[in-house]
Amino acid sequence: MVKRTGPSTLELRDLITDLNKLASKQKVNLWKRIAEDLNKPTRTRREVNLYKINKYTKNNEIALIPGKVLSIGNLDKKITVAAYKFSNEAREKINKIGKAISIKELMRENPEGKKVRILG
Repeated sequence: MVKRTGPSTLELRDLITDLNKLASKQKVNLWKRIAEDLNKPTRTRREVNLYKINKYTKNNEIALIPGKVLSIGNLDKKITVAAYKFSNEAREKINKIGKAISIKELMRENPEGKKVRILG
């Protein structure tokens, strides 16, 4: 059996390292959980459509998706969506009403992880 090496993308490896450092520095388990989710194989990583994000979030909330956001559905709430990847259409739809940011940006803006909902 082949030994698992983890993500091969350098950008993703750096993000996982940064998440683990922030988790130990701030003592926030949220970042550790996201690092574990991103460390999974690509085929098991989460993919979430906009209609699910709209259904499970409240107005002015932060939704964190440790995977990819897809564009099926629409948003009718002003929310911030942070994810590892976005489809082009999903990013456009989110930015019309709310704000689409990367996980690194969320780490800079909200290192304590307050009012963040993990979806997927």
